[in-house]
Formats: sequence, C-alpha cells, structure tokens
Amino acid sequence: MAIAVHRATRFSRGAGVTKLRISPEAAFSVNDWTAFVIFIAVIGGVGRIEGPIIGTLIFFVLRETLADYGAVYLIALGVIAILIMLFARRGVWGYLADRFGLEIFPLRRRVERTGQP
Repeated sequence: MAIAVHRATRFSRGAGVTKLRISPEAAFSVNDWTAFVIFIAVIGGVGRIEGPIIGTLIFFVLRETLADYGAVYLIALGVIAILIMLFARRGVWGYLADRFGLEIFPLRRRVERTGQP
C-alpha cells in the first residue's frame, strides 16, 4: 500500500500544518519551564503522586492571580517557595497528608512487621 507523496503534501498544506513548528529554545528554556516545574514539585511535595498535582493547581492559581504585577509576580513565587521549604519541608501535600492522614492515591509501599523474629 503506497502513499502518494504529493497528495499528503497537498493535504498538509491545505490543513495549515506547514505553519506549525516547534522551536526547541522555547520548549526547553530554563527561564520558561524548568524553574516552574521545580517550583511545582517543591510546592506540592515530592514522593507522592498528589504533590505535583496540588503544586500545579497552586502554581496556576498564583500565576493567574499575580500575572498583572509584572516582576513582582516572580518575586512572590520565590518568597512562597522559600516559605514552603522552610515550614512545610515535604511540600503542601506532604504537610496535609501527615497532619490529617489524607491519602487520595494509596500507592506508597509499606513494610509491615510480622510477629516472627
């Protein structure tokens, strides 16, 4: 079964695919994504699946709330990250899970001690 190259090319041009491109410097920029991903992991908490989910929710709420303040937005993210690292060392979800015994996705492995020596 052969594919006619000229038909596939014509279809992709007609669909506007030729204008779609990925620039690696925008997709993997340290300033744009890497710092935000580290922020999400630190805020939410590492070691549980719920941590990055909560971190992502917090990040997007803060981004939408503080986006109009320009450079103050990034300073506020840094201050919040420092405060969480100082007072909730396992992240927001780690703090809540330890304090209230919450566990949405019980995926951690636990070692249980049996009665035999």
